[in-house]
Amino acid sequence: MAEQLDHEEHRHGAHGAHGAHGRAPTGRERWSSFKDSPFLPAVVLVFILAAAAGLFAGSYTYSMAKPTPHHIPTAVVGAEEATQGKAFLDGMEKALNASLEVHEYDSVAAARNAVAEQKVFAILAVAPGGGDKVTFDVSGASGASVAQVLAEAAPKVGKEVGVPVTVKDIKPLQEGDPRGLAIFYISLAAVIIGFVGAIQLSVHARGLNPAERIAFTILYSLLGGFVIAAVVDWWLGAVNLPFVESWLILALTMFASGMVFTMFNTLFGRWAMIPTWGLMVLLGNPSSGGAVSWPLLPSVLGHIGRWLPPGASVNAQHTAVYFGSHQHAFPFLVLAGWAVLASAVFWVWRHRHPGGREKPAAHAAAPAG
Repeated sequence: MAEQLDHEEHRHGAHGAHGAHGRAPTGRERWSSFKDSPFLPAVVLVFILAAAAGLFAGSYTYSMAKPTPHHIPTAVVGAEEATQGKAFLDGMEKALNASLEVHEYDSVAAARNAVAEQKVFAILAVAPGGGDKVTFDVSGASGASVAQVLAEAAPKVGKEVGVPVTVKDIKPLQEGDPRGLAIFYISLAAVIIGFVGAIQLSVHARGLNPAERIAFTILYSLLGGFVIAAVVDWWLGAVNLPFVESWLILALTMFASGMVFTMFNTLFGRWAMIPTWGLMVLLGNPSSGGAVSWPLLPSVLGHIGRWLPPGASVNAQHTAVYFGSHQHAFPFLVLAGWAVLASAVFWVWRHRHPGGREKPAAHAAAPAG
């Protein structure tokens, strides 16, 4: 009899348990289970990656597919007083559908110094004594895309207005880089490898403490910058770099980029790649002026780009290579500013950054004698 009762209780208990497990889960239970599973971030990533692909293509196409001049700083020597010079300037503005920002200089030498300072992109000079010849000097090193647009338009405009025009490139690009893209590519490499390196440290060296993480970011930036410069200059011979200066610019770029990701990783955790990619790649690289010079970019991008690490890196590197005696402090201050800001945010909120090692517990005091 007892065995029969035990059997009945076991059967009813099993049935009750089966019934509980057999109940269809509620919507809230399904959502809670999905939220705690790896499927939620995977689904979110699918949509983020799709949006990023479209934005990536769109940002580069918007800024680079059809470069259009807006405001081109141009030096003029004796052209404002000469009928030929004024007619040529008006014709150029009409042909380019843009305004030439005229800066008057007393001599060609002063105008060429302005080119070296990167204040102007071209020089218009009228032959002294009221002659009818116009010399139009462009500077390929100041911006290959701008020089190409100006050099193509000048002869056509001269023919239309009846003014003989001689076009010269007074500062051509180096032979190994005829399109002027090498500087953009090495800066792009420094930016991307900079934050990819920080990502890899977070994944494969998660146990690094804050000071160690900064130290290793500095280390891979110095080594990575050296290798980029060595490959482009010593191995490929594409660009003759002022090696030490170019190396340090690349290293500072990599460090700033790496610390930007580290900052966002501190603030946003596993989603840090989104603001990093948006700032450095979607916005920073197309507006850097490396592939398309800033006078040909949409005006907003042309102004924003100089304040972001990719644009500052391109500007500093470009000046170091082609106008070394006229280097400016501004791009270095921008790179240093981003590096300091990102490092400070990371350091202040370092307790939020994923990773690090716990301090070993203090040894228990030995019992007295």
